[in-house]
Amino acid sequence: MTDTRIRLLQEEDWDDVVALEERAYAASGLSEGREALRSRHRASPSTCFVLEHAGGFGGYLLALPYPLFHCPDLSQVEEGVVRESHRGSNLHTHDLATVEHARGRGMARRLVRRLEETGQAAHYRSLSLVAVCGSETLWSRLGYRTRPEVVLPASYGAEAVYMTKPLGPTAGDPAPGSTSRAEVS
Repeated sequence: MTDTRIRLLQEEDWDDVVALEERAYAASGLSEGREALRSRHRASPSTCFVLEHAGGFGGYLLALPYPLFHCPDLSQVEEGVVRESHRGSNLHTHDLATVEHARGRGMARRLVRRLEETGQAAHYRSLSLVAVCGSETLWSRLGYRTRPEVVLPASYGAEAVYMTKPLGPTAGDPAPGSTSRAEVS
């Protein structure tokens, strides 16, 4: 797939990101809007990516360091940058979407692979996400484990599920509230 590349999200990408996010999530009531999305990017610009496909915008992935077993509230913007104490512990995939004509071609998997490579290079111990809109099965196939004991903000709705994946051989699978090596408070 030489007509596809992944790069860091840039200022000129925001109109495409916001439009795709709205198409992907508005019907389910999960669309956040421009300012909330931009706040996730401001928190960690080195972990937010754009997929270019067939000469145009093909999708995006927003991720940021976040404490394990916690996630951003969709109804709030991130305040400033993520605290340094969260770096190197857990990298949270906040949002991933691909344009309609690129779906079913492994593009989302490529974005996830880039995030995993970035997380490993920066010595993160785990990845997390909130599966919405019935995506739990997809994430399970990519190595994520459901964590039904994690209480999510109401903004995600009743069907959302928190999921985690260890990164690297030293990552464990701790319980919420534990002091495992995979978690930094």
